[in-house]
Amino acid sequence: MDIESRIELIKKKPTEELLTEENLRYLFEVGAPLQHYIGFEISGYIHLGTGLMAGAKIADLQKAGVKTRVFLADWHSWINDKLGGDLETIQKVALTYFKEGMKQSIKAMGGDPDKVEFVLASEILEKGDYWQTVIDISKNVTLARMMRSITIMGRQMGETIDFAKLIYPAMQVADIFYQGVTIAHAGLDQRKAHVIAIEVAQKLKYHPLEWKGEKLKPVALHHHLLLGLQEPPVWPIESEEQFKELKTQMKMSKSKPYSAVFIHDTPEEIRQKLRNAFCPAKEVKYNPVLDWAEYIIFREEPTEFTIHRPAKFGGDVAYTTFEELKRDFAEGKIHPLDLKNAVAEYLIELLRPIRDYFERHPEPLKLMGEVKITR
Repeated sequence: MDIESRIELIKKKPTEELLTEENLRYLFEVGAPLQHYIGFEISGYIHLGTGLMAGAKIADLQKAGVKTRVFLADWHSWINDKLGGDLETIQKVALTYFKEGMKQSIKAMGGDPDKVEFVLASEILEKGDYWQTVIDISKNVTLARMMRSITIMGRQMGETIDFAKLIYPAMQVADIFYQGVTIAHAGLDQRKAHVIAIEVAQKLKYHPLEWKGEKLKPVALHHHLLLGLQEPPVWPIESEEQFKELKTQMKMSKSKPYSAVFIHDTPEEIRQKLRNAFCPAKEVKYNPVLDWAEYIIFREEPTEFTIHRPAKFGGDVAYTTFEELKRDFAEGKIHPLDLKNAVAEYLIELLRPIRDYFERHPEPLKLMGEVKITR
């Protein structure tokens, strides 16, 4: 496969941003090792925004000849008070439920989970020179910049935030350099830390990315954040700028179970969640059901997606591209309930192998039923 074909694979949906395409092309041209990673906090059940969006992109990267890695961020989860802030519980969940759930998600989206390396953060954080890298990065970033890079919740807490959370962005950046990562991958919400990594790359003394004596900048790859199924906090949304401000609040969330479909939900749970989803008639810009259709069902085009309807309501209708579906929905030719039902049935079939896996291996879900999912 030539370089341009590999770049197109990496850019395809659900990629939403690539920083930068020119740098990615340069890494290919000079023959630098292409090591990907995506880091996950261990915070609860895996929903489609985590499992399928990341799984789809990992599949594309593998096809483009990139080594793929999933980083199980146990210490980071501890800092952010996940699973009750109990490090031992976080590690147990990471190595059982989360690891297996991500393997099955990657497989469902066409990737090879056996070619993904899974790394528990504490395996590298407990090495002394990792913290040397954290300090090196921190000396090249202002406090104000770090404050802007922590989670929205942390920024809202202001001076009441615990100090550990201020270390978090520097750790995210150190994870990239310490592991020799040339393609740092995350949802668009992790953009700030990745931009810091690009900016400090050529200033570092400890564990810089180097190839043939040259310090390299990592590529930052950001996939789309699926919208949650709940109604937005403000409706109608009057402008694109307002939508950008609300988008973080609108994304799928583990802490709002009916905003998300989890990878092992039962068929009836999926149908019920979609039936209750926010899906205004003729609305195509801020519609979570259409958002899911675009990024899950029509990730590969042409495809075949059929909406089944009684003859008196027009009968079955099939689509091969998202633009066709979007056009008909905007014109009122597709009723929201028919779209919801069709998307639900598609997801039920897509997730069937994952449900089957957890039925054969119930221990990880049993463990999840015993842990404290805080937010």
